[in-house]
Amino acid sequence: MSETITHRQPDPAAALQRLMDIMARLRDPERGCEWDTVQTFETIAPYTIEEAYEVADAIQRGDLADLRDELGDLSLQIVFHTQMAAEAGHFTLDQVLNGVSDKMERRHPHIFGDDPTGGHHRWEEIKAAERAERAADPSVLAGIALALPALERAAKLQKRAARTGFDWPDIEGPKAKILEELGEVERARTDEEREEEIGDLLFSIVNLARFLKISPEEALRKANAKFERRFRAIEATPGFTSMSLDEQEQLWAKHKGR
Repeated sequence: MSETITHRQPDPAAALQRLMDIMARLRDPERGCEWDTVQTFETIAPYTIEEAYEVADAIQRGDLADLRDELGDLSLQIVFHTQMAAEAGHFTLDQVLNGVSDKMERRHPHIFGDDPTGGHHRWEEIKAAERAERAADPSVLAGIALALPALERAAKLQKRAARTGFDWPDIEGPKAKILEELGEVERARTDEEREEEIGDLLFSIVNLARFLKISPEEALRKANAKFERRFRAIEATPGFTSMSLDEQEQLWAKHKGR
């Protein structure tokens, strides 16, 4: 006999409890799903990252119906992780939610506290104090997640380092560094050297983007979308694959402004 958990209500608390009940049932060691019961934090983490990207994709496409579905999938990931944590006696969902609520109130003393001068500009200052209290790693770089996309993590590393004064005085520094690293790429002789120098070049480009107050991750995402849009247009041309490179380049030039 199949089991269905119902009690659907127009109530966020009830909806969250329903999802928690479903996950607890799926993870039941005797009556649960054979796939869900064997999952771990490590095996679920890639799905969590994927769902976050799908949320971002729905936002970029302006598809609010899809955004609703993707936010549901991301919520499932949170419930999945907390269910596994609760089973092992680590923490529960209410501790997760109360923890983030406490954090939001603590980081907005001008809204929830008695510090009218707090303002949003104190956000990073308060975060740094929190890290200093709980982290064994005293570095200003502590807590930058390894799982972040490489471009985004590079930008965060650079911003943190800049707070200590370790930064170029103006934009000419990053620009010169890009040219320097490009020369290093050209002089590299082995695959290992080329990989290292390309990494340094990309890191330098991220630094230039930081000076220009541009998100390198967002800039590359838009460049990807632009390339895909233009290439799809030219590859639809009859006989495209049999054209010479010059002919393909001419087609590309025609679509550059589109």
